[in-house]
Amino acid sequence: MTTVQKQTLRDSAAVRWTALLLLALAMFCSYIFMDILSPIKDLMLSTRGWDSTAFGTMQGAETFLNVFVFFLIFAGIILDKMGVRFTAILSGAVMLIGASINWYAVTEAFNNTSIATWFTNNLNYIPGFDELGISPFYRGMPASAKFAAVGFMIFGCGVEMAGITVSRGIVKWFKGREMALAMGSEMALARLGVATCMIFSPVFAKMGGHIDVSRSVAFGVVLLMIALIMFIVYFFMDKKLDAQTGEAEEKDDPFKVSDIGAILKSSGFWLVALLCVLYYSAIFPFQKYAVNMLQCNLTFTEVPKDSFWATSTVTVIQYCIMLVVAVAAFMSNFSKNKGRKFFLLAIAIIALVVFCYMGYMRQSAETVFAVFPLLAVGITPILGSYVDHKGKAASMLVLGSLLLIACHLTFAFILPMFKGNAVGGIAIAYLTILVLGSSFSLVPASLWPSVPKLVDAKIIGSAYALIFWIQNIGLWLFPLLIGKVLDKTNPEVLEALETGKITAEEAAVSYDYTAPLVMLACLGVAALILGFILKRVDRKKGYGLELPNIKENN
Repeated sequence: MTTVQKQTLRDSAAVRWTALLLLALAMFCSYIFMDILSPIKDLMLSTRGWDSTAFGTMQGAETFLNVFVFFLIFAGIILDKMGVRFTAILSGAVMLIGASINWYAVTEAFNNTSIATWFTNNLNYIPGFDELGISPFYRGMPASAKFAAVGFMIFGCGVEMAGITVSRGIVKWFKGREMALAMGSEMALARLGVATCMIFSPVFAKMGGHIDVSRSVAFGVVLLMIALIMFIVYFFMDKKLDAQTGEAEEKDDPFKVSDIGAILKSSGFWLVALLCVLYYSAIFPFQKYAVNMLQCNLTFTEVPKDSFWATSTVTVIQYCIMLVVAVAAFMSNFSKNKGRKFFLLAIAIIALVVFCYMGYMRQSAETVFAVFPLLAVGITPILGSYVDHKGKAASMLVLGSLLLIACHLTFAFILPMFKGNAVGGIAIAYLTILVLGSSFSLVPASLWPSVPKLVDAKIIGSAYALIFWIQNIGLWLFPLLIGKVLDKTNPEVLEALETGKITAEEAAVSYDYTAPLVMLACLGVAALILGFILKRVDRKKGYGLELPNIKENN
């Protein structure tokens, strides 16, 4: 008698990839909102009076509650106790609430409200936090920036909760199947959110010839509404899966305080955790200032308003070409037919050249930096496969640090030399941004898979929670530091603005970014030193970081 095995939703490739698409699109929307103000930093100064310190303090507020109120750990406990479905919808709702507050804070209507008056007169001094230098507010910070920071804190809690929830959901649907490919695909789609934000945020802010930064944030809020809908649809799919399998939601061991001691005794863990915070601190905070850095270091010519390159049509066309680059480059990794692989690579390269040309013709720093994630999308699967089959994870971290140092020093010293050179400057900018994006791919491909080799399997969840918490410290600190360093090293800009010698629009693109970029390069140097130490510790203690993840059968 033949036993027929019951088929479930996840046994269908179409259904489980639909579940992945729902989760990935939700993260895609959250990544867009995360950097929604980054490409319009200059407009925040000229229209809302946010100097670099105010801008950096607000951006750093995203991770404040995760770091200092330990919400990141609470999010893990919520996920353990309530499961994927509940936590997914909760994270979507929290992100939407925080984003809505952020939107209202930057509207013109906010300025004349009693809320604005309250924020102007309060939160100028917070006992304890001010003494420690960790307050998310300061005396003289614009009320709109303070209230926006509150919204961004709430959003930050939701987005971190969403991140760990999505990872758990992928494991649930793809365990024993194409899990690595699924996680890589989710990461690739999420990173495209950065390019989407860079392309469309300035378009919405400048739409109709009247500048209104709140329109850009409103665009992000609408996307987060869509993200919440995605999580709701996922809720019913996931519930049906559990009904078919008769299983309760999978739950990992919760974060335990007793685990901390065992984790902290591992020198390898500390090296990887510090590498993580150094590397991500040199990338994510930089993204928030990158567009303004390009505006200050390059000369952009205003495109005539009646030109094709100034229309919204060209924005849509360029975005579609960006998707062609991403899809063709990503799919080429999984084509076993060499002819098809090279055909897809050729399409990706040609489309990338066209994308860069359009960015040059549009003469906008936002569209130049939008190229940042495109090379990463194409090579992340290659690097992940190399580590799986060949190893060399620690060596990849060293290489990533070298590329990071080279890119930030190029931005600091070489790029300004080409100010006024219409073609040379943008060519160097494109090349450096692409290399920086590729170096960013080395970290998820080599660092995250290394953690299980450093700590006991029973406490791997606690180890990741600690690493994420340490990482969030850097993501809170360095946006704030970059803003403060910019204002401290450019006093003449603020003085000229206050005395009326230059307009707010001119001041916004007059900063010298040398000091902040050198600071970020120093993070790369520290990561490089730690990378070499990690290689030595690996040889001494036999962690196996340089060995492949997949052991080939002889």
